[in-house]
Amino acid sequence: MTPPRQTTGSRPRIVARRRKGRALDGVVLLDKPYGLSSNDALQEVRRLLNAQKAGHTGSLDPLATGLLPLCLGEATKLSSYLLSADKHYRVTAALDHETETGDIEGQPTEYALVALPRLEQLVALLTGFVGQLAQIPPMYSALKIDGKPLYAYARAGQTVEREPRPVTVHALDLVAFDAQAATMTLDVSVSGGTYIRTLVEDIARSWGGRAHVTALRRTGVGGLVGAGQMVELTRIESDCRGQNAPDGLTLPTWLLPVSRLLAGWAHIDLDDEQARRIGMGQTLGGFPDLAPGPIRLNGPDGRMIGLGQHKPPNGLSPLRLFSRPLA
Repeated sequence: MTPPRQTTGSRPRIVARRRKGRALDGVVLLDKPYGLSSNDALQEVRRLLNAQKAGHTGSLDPLATGLLPLCLGEATKLSSYLLSADKHYRVTAALDHETETGDIEGQPTEYALVALPRLEQLVALLTGFVGQLAQIPPMYSALKIDGKPLYAYARAGQTVEREPRPVTVHALDLVAFDAQAATMTLDVSVSGGTYIRTLVEDIARSWGGRAHVTALRRTGVGGLVGAGQMVELTRIESDCRGQNAPDGLTLPTWLLPVSRLLAGWAHIDLDDEQARRIGMGQTLGGFPDLAPGPIRLNGPDGRMIGLGQHKPPNGLSPLRLFSRPLA
């Protein structure tokens, strides 16, 4: 029999568990190194900064390098909105065979049996891949079917039927083509969810050839441009070395304000009363011409208080609010 709970006449006090680490809000534009998974990179940066909360805006394959935006603190509330953002890549492909994974890690599966196109023919072929396409996801991908990622089926030697998915190629530029070495390099701008490995295979198959990715670098995500903005993991390690005290780390210059994630987004500046009502979850009237999609909301001091959305016919309602105003 359980003994009765003893009380002292007052209600027991509930103490919330304190999160470990520092309450940092910001964005790190990491230049992810080759061979490291996106989650491993995220956890390493989180550890180095001793941050309470961290997330990323869409993973890169371990073999890919380049822009991996990492969100800290309140910035994690925005990460899901960048998953579907347009992505920009530079990709190099070998034009001699396909592999089971679509990249240099996989075993060869099919070899090219036809000659490569001439330069002018290749340029003409590439124009046919700009616009909306129907793309079948590769077996070696994290897309889940029946609750199981496709790569798990592939590693078990199974092939699962996949439905084509609509994707958009906004731009496709030929950077280099070496017929003797059988390689090409492309700059690609695509909608979120586009598989570059599959795009490369489909391009080669358009002339009867075969191809696989040998190098892939992400150069942009939405309005974020990696060139000149990214920080390498070795720099982060160097800057954080020996500064383990929770409050002893001076904020580095590469820890950017949360607003950097929303570069180029439409915004609305609210006055005190409007900001108060939005903060209480109320819908504001007098906004008939808002475009669909999330809208950045700024308080009267210019700092962000969250995201809003159009509520027909002329309303503005809160979509995601921050715990505190952010720069």
